[in-house]
Amino acid sequence: MKNPILHFCVLIPLFFFNVSCIQENGDVDQTEKGPIVVKVAYPNLTFERPVDFQNAGDNSNRTFIVEQRGVISVFPNDPTVTTKQVFLNIESKVKDQGNEEGLLGLAFHPNYETNGFFYVNYTAANPNRTVISRFQVSASNINQANPASELVLMEIAQPFSNHNGGQVAFGPDGFLYIAVGDGGSGGDPQNHGQNPKTLLGTILRIDVDSPSGSLNYSIPLDNPFVINNASGIRAEIYAYGLRNPWRFSFDTQNGRLWVGDVGQNRAEEIDIVTNGGNYGWRTMEGFECYNPANNCNQTGLQMPIVEYGRSNGDVSVTGGFVYRGTTLDELKGLYIYGDFVSGRIWTLNHANINNPINTELMKASFPIASFGVDQQNELYICGFDGKIYKFGYE
Repeated sequence: MKNPILHFCVLIPLFFFNVSCIQENGDVDQTEKGPIVVKVAYPNLTFERPVDFQNAGDNSNRTFIVEQRGVISVFPNDPTVTTKQVFLNIESKVKDQGNEEGLLGLAFHPNYETNGFFYVNYTAANPNRTVISRFQVSASNINQANPASELVLMEIAQPFSNHNGGQVAFGPDGFLYIAVGDGGSGGDPQNHGQNPKTLLGTILRIDVDSPSGSLNYSIPLDNPFVINNASGIRAEIYAYGLRNPWRFSFDTQNGRLWVGDVGQNRAEEIDIVTNGGNYGWRTMEGFECYNPANNCNQTGLQMPIVEYGRSNGDVSVTGGFVYRGTTLDELKGLYIYGDFVSGRIWTLNHANINNPINTELMKASFPIASFGVDQQNELYICGFDGKIYKFGYE
């Protein structure tokens, strides 16, 4: 078995994590401060299928919650808050009939405080497509966007309703990264994952500050397919070979790009994505061959940093964050991620990147739709029970 778990922690049922861990050598860590829990962050607020948690990076200490139906809410990051405001409502534009369709991602421009620009990722109909758009905040109300300000940057045809990816985020380089699934159905029937002539099954990377020709963006010169691209390969691609990248994040300390990629029927995987990397789908699912089932050509393919199977009710990985907050000393520097269906949450110690240590942290009683961080880099979860949860001590 690859990437074995080298130590384990005693679990308290439901949300509790006993931080006295039995290490590989049998010693007990006596620095107990726990238990670590997840608890409702805003008890007075409820949301409909929340899929993204963001802060604007403008020192306003506000929380923005994306609801899959096409609504973004805003409110003070205060556990006693009793009301939320509609920041943007684009329900009339969004197609959300499919379980994986809808308004799926939100990113604020690094200079949002001065330019008021933010970016969304949503699915639309007639024809079925993914839309990447820019909006701008109202000039008279910081808690309301201008719905008439939409500038469409990119549209990507979607052959099926599932596997839309959905994340948008600015990297430390100032470029916008976009997660796009393989186009759906099962088994990637059109082999989009291994076809860089399509934008499907990829992480894209574009420069939103420099329109070029007929495009409302330009392509960074160090994207992998910019040079000598005469064969129709899409230069927007940063990395490819992904099935359904559901949530990615950048480590604020070293810039590493972490991606949770949902598996077909055997393995869920976590990848560290780099410029030009091919992450294997549909040739491989996790560490094993998928198509063909045996003796697949693995030349040039990047392997996951870790995978997990489906023997414990796990079905769909939700990528998370490397914890860089200040509240939870035990989690500092660990990558935190979970499974949407089982509710299991893990920590991944990647101090030795070639021998990571994966440890089950806890099991939530709700579906884990997304992780997010606030202005202080503290960690939250969007629960599909309609609540937002926060990590902390009991």
